[in-house]
Amino acid sequence: MQIRAAVLYQTGQPLVVEKNIEIPVLQPGQVLVKVAYSGLCHSQLMEARGKRGEDRYLPHLLGHEGSGEVVDVGKKVTKVRPGDKVILGWIKGEGQNVPSTQYHKNGITINAGGVTTFNEYAVVSENRCVKLAEGIPLDVAVLFGCTVPTGAGIMINTIQPKAENSVAIFGLGGIGISALMATKLFECSQVIAVDIEDYKLQQAQEFGATHIINANQDDPVEMIRQLTHGKGVDYSVEASGLTITIEQAFQSVRAGGGLCVFASHPKYGDKIQLDPFDLICGKRIQGSWGGNCHPDKDIPKFFQLYQQGKLPLEKLLSHRYSLDEINKALDDLENRKMARALIEINPNS
Repeated sequence: MQIRAAVLYQTGQPLVVEKNIEIPVLQPGQVLVKVAYSGLCHSQLMEARGKRGEDRYLPHLLGHEGSGEVVDVGKKVTKVRPGDKVILGWIKGEGQNVPSTQYHKNGITINAGGVTTFNEYAVVSENRCVKLAEGIPLDVAVLFGCTVPTGAGIMINTIQPKAENSVAIFGLGGIGISALMATKLFECSQVIAVDIEDYKLQQAQEFGATHIINANQDDPVEMIRQLTHGKGVDYSVEASGLTITIEQAFQSVRAGGGLCVFASHPKYGDKIQLDPFDLICGKRIQGSWGGNCHPDKDIPKFFQLYQQGKLPLEKLLSHRYSLDEINKALDDLENRKMARALIEINPNS
């Protein structure tokens, strides 16, 4: 089988949408999926722009969250079978772990990891698949591959706030909004949303933010202190991808137990600076690896929350692009023109 896929040949250069790429023979533990939709987030943008440091795997495919239909399975695969609709994600779940595969075109080897989604068909590792629940559209389903597990997972698995707690969320992309939606499950007393785009802040109010702060207009740390009577919030979530926002999110939590959780990954080489005295005073900070999610256990719970109307995820899907428009999509993401974009690969699957 030969397919079309977006290939990164050189960091800092546009992706090349190639055709006639050869699908490799499935190895034990691998699954062939016809990709319906792919997500797009800053991780792919950082990779494509060369902000992850040296890329030793060029040329390679990209994309780490998607949805589609299983076409074929390799030996030892028991988790899914042909005809199953599935979520594709980067967080490892149950099943065989096959960390990489190789495609070919005209004698050139094109590398791929355990999952890629900027391709019409994808050879993925069994442990990167989760069977999709009945009744969930394939476009919305994409968000269960990374956005929801990471964002909502931080709130549900890591923070688990109480009703009297206050929370600040820095960065209102897909992960930040997913975290914001999840605060409603806990009925937090105060939810403060921070971003630099007014349209995202307005949307945040629809999803449960009690206060909004435009960080281009006001100092978010000072504003949060004012809103919390000088104490700071009990919890902060940082999802902007900048060192300065990680620092601000940490500064915004209260002494004596306040916790900052950051999900973003700033560009390679960037460092954060913290005042050691804040740590002595009991402020805490930690990173999050995919919202501490176990896909096979947690994603079905997220399915239920969506079906119950508690995670209105369809409102997150702001822009749609074809595979041929992948570079425009990356440019628009870099220029902050979207909340969460979909790449329509085989939308009629």
